Amino acid sequence: MGVTGDPRTPSQTVDRGDPGSYRSHPARARPPKVLPLPLTTGVAVAAKPASASTEQLDLDPAFALHRGGKLEVRSAVPVRDADDLALAYTPGVARVCTAIADTPSLAKDYTWVSNVVAVVTDGTAVLGLGDIGPSAAMPVMEGKALLFKEFAGIDAVPLCLDCTDVDGIVETVVRLAPSFGGVNLEDISAPRCFEIEDRLRDLLDIPVFHDDQHGTAIVVLAALKNAARLTGRPLGDLRAVVAGAGASGVAVTRILLEAGIGDIAVSDSKGMIYEGREGLNPVKEALARITNRAGRTGSTEEALAGADVFVGLSGSTVSEGAIASMAEGAIVFALSNPTPEIHPEVAAKHAAVVATGRSDFPNQINNVLAFPGVFRGALDVRASGITENMKVAAADALAGVVGDDVTAAYVIPSPFDDRVAPAVTAAVAAQARADGVARA
Repeated sequence: MGVTGDPRTPSQTVDRGDPGSYRSHPARARPPKVLPLPLTTGVAVAAKPASASTEQLDLDPAFALHRGGKLEVRSAVPVRDADDLALAYTPGVARVCTAIADTPSLAKDYTWVSNVVAVVTDGTAVLGLGDIGPSAAMPVMEGKALLFKEFAGIDAVPLCLDCTDVDGIVETVVRLAPSFGGVNLEDISAPRCFEIEDRLRDLLDIPVFHDDQHGTAIVVLAALKNAARLTGRPLGDLRAVVAGAGASGVAVTRILLEAGIGDIAVSDSKGMIYEGREGLNPVKEALARITNRAGRTGSTEEALAGADVFVGLSGSTVSEGAIASMAEGAIVFALSNPTPEIHPEVAAKHAAVVATGRSDFPNQINNVLAFPGVFRGALDVRASGITENMKVAAADALAGVVGDDVTAAYVIPSPFDDRVAPAVTAAVAAQARADGVARA
């Protein structure tokens, strides 16, 4: 899921109507209390709970909150008597069914389809847990559905598929598509995720959006626009290094190129990606053709010398010396979760702006800033898809929420800023109309 997740802790849930609340002015908000991040960096492994009874597990507030799941289905109309029942079900429902059979587009008006999204995973790349399977992925997918509802009023259904075959996933989602207004792909490992999304976008006439790719990319672009503005440079003057060529790394690179970044190079576990490097898969070969104009080889840290921007999406570590070698006014987005590539306090010694994927440091790059508004805007105009322009428009709107309040500690708004989802929604809907994919 990249850096997506419910960023709230129970202690942060406050009255939305309180003008002094966390949600009402995130620039003044205090970070939530979470586990401290040690000054050493490295790849973190989630603790595996010991075998215990459910009574013992429920002593942990995370287990207690999840007991019975985080979602339920509620009726939107009352059924108080026989007359209500006759309208909601037979015989009244037959008139609606007949009308939809004659004019299928009426399903958007007379069912919940226009406001419901499928959250689809195969459980192969779940948060920092990796391939844990569909059953273990369900708590995360429930959480994603919860965020759709809380932040955009969208109903979402988690679908954890017991299938990792690309053809099988595509066929399953296509067959389920008539029941949904959009498809959010989640936690599907690369490089399969790229083919699955591309094929579904070709086959379906509803929005298909792999959030691990595009949600992360939108938020990174928004934050980078503000960081560049703060440091007095246009994007076209910046040289960036992206560590990680998985789903989020590829999407971030593509959107930064679309936005006009000066130059950008990407690394994977074997070093810098460049044309002619042996062993590249088709996705990385395509990436090599459009990035790394200088033909840099070697390691990520070597490429950082003199660079303006570092975006970490790999789970690896980067030394303080490498960050110190970057250009003056460097921008460091160390986004691996829960352990960033470099401790943000260490990075801040050498960088003008630092962001992470964590909620206990300034500038959290969190996908919940993007996907609720993106889908809300697309669903509101019944878009047939989500274009690249719509993603860039979402990033521009998100950056605009910060406005003149931008500081080194505030280049991206909080997920609890009530301005975020409406701003992104309006921008995405307007761009959908401009791009000719809106149908309402």
